[in-house]
Amino acid sequence: MISLDHRPNLLQRGVKRIVVWRPISALLAPILHCLDRPVLERSRGRRSLTSLLTGLPVVVLTATGAKSGQPRSVPLLAIPDGTNFVLIASSFGRSQHPAWYHNVRAHPQVTLRVGEQEGRYLAQEVAGEERERLWRLATARYPGYDAYARRAYPRQIPVILLTPLE
Repeated sequence: MISLDHRPNLLQRGVKRIVVWRPISALLAPILHCLDRPVLERSRGRRSLTSLLTGLPVVVLTATGAKSGQPRSVPLLAIPDGTNFVLIASSFGRSQHPAWYHNVRAHPQVTLRVGEQEGRYLAQEVAGEERERLWRLATARYPGYDAYARRAYPRQIPVILLTPLE
């Protein structure tokens, strides 16, 4: 089982509040994943810039590209839910869904890497009561998702549940 247990320190909790601000989000949205990659590589997947600054759990999702058919990897926040993981396709509250969302919709069998551990998962968008439960779970870990939902309106932010295949 892959674990993402970590409690943010005082500084990380403060940074989590700041990154929600619209100008900061607008700055980070197009570049944060690029900054996370070298930190993930140097730490062998144990840390990312995002996790260092915020204490939030960052994983690397690898999915098959919807158009290209090629593997595409992206660092993302992931919320544990038992043996499952929850991904929120917030795109920092922008009006468009993130590219990885289109990839997992087209090719739902994905790989998730946490540190040096890797597992195969089935990605499914959830709706109704299950979506609401998982949304509450995610916002308890990162309240910024609520600000992103207000900013993205009328786009409803998708909630993706990853269940282990093995």
